[in-house]
Amino acid sequence: MSADRVLRDVRFPGGAGTLAGSLGVPEESGGASPGVVLVGGSGSSDRHNDTYFPPIRRHLLSTGLAVLSYDKRGVGESSGDWRAATMDDLAADASAALDFLRAQPEVRAGAVGLFGHSEGGWVALRAGTARDDVPWVVTNSCPGTTPAVQERYALANSLRADAITQQDIDSTLVLYDRLAEAGRRDAGFVEATQLVDSAGRPSGWGYYWAEMDERLWEFVKHKQDHDPVRDAVRLRCPHLAIFGGADPLVPVADSVRLFGATACHTDRHRRATLTVEVFPGADHRIQSHGGTHFAPGYLSGLTRWIKDRNAACRGVGRGPAGR
Repeated sequence: MSADRVLRDVRFPGGAGTLAGSLGVPEESGGASPGVVLVGGSGSSDRHNDTYFPPIRRHLLSTGLAVLSYDKRGVGESSGDWRAATMDDLAADASAALDFLRAQPEVRAGAVGLFGHSEGGWVALRAGTARDDVPWVVTNSCPGTTPAVQERYALANSLRADAITQQDIDSTLVLYDRLAEAGRRDAGFVEATQLVDSAGRPSGWGYYWAEMDERLWEFVKHKQDHDPVRDAVRLRCPHLAIFGGADPLVPVADSVRLFGATACHTDRHRRATLTVEVFPGADHRIQSHGGTHFAPGYLSGLTRWIKDRNAACRGVGRGPAGR
């Protein structure tokens, strides 16, 4: 039977009501299975994270791992509104998903970790710091920089790809910086729109601004200075940070440097090892050949790392911190 056919729709309590998702448990595991919670990326990501999660989920299931993915709050069948959420809110949802998967009779509770893609990596890190029963965290194409720095990097690459002149690129990035500063002083959407209009809505600006509305502006400005390094330092479990070497959305070199520095921090927990994997030529989804194939070794390396950590962490952690 194919891995997709063992999936079942599930619902469980989240921070803003009910979260809905898909749960898959290996059919012939020979006992309780380790598990993985998949946390989607930015925007209105559902349980499939567009088309990205299904092949990862199939691979994880085929290697004996239970998998839960869920619709972000306000997306698909989940209640709430992600635009009104903070990073803590999104982390609480990931933690609720973790608890739900741990509670399944077919799942080995102490061997369930978090896999966060892109923004979902920030969420997974934040959720992981709040508990002492998370055996490992995987961040997949997750920036080590703040969202503001990451978005500026992605915008600059988009402008270059559009063959816009360097002068226009520079002026567009100045507009971005002005908006970031406006967000830091809690400017409203009307003022932000006026800044964009006064700059003449420069060529290529749609990449960043096309879907912006009042609710999204509120979400963006309150998230923009989130520092994932602070959470990475506070982790009490192994961390695997995966990157595509040709990711146009994430400053990979800076992210590797920032996450690498956390491993040397004097407050780092003794269990909080760091593994970094950079796949040369791969994009934001760790794919190559124009996004048609995963980078060689990506899926097998991911499952091998998870299983090695689960084997090493048996019995570590007994429950959420402070509970």
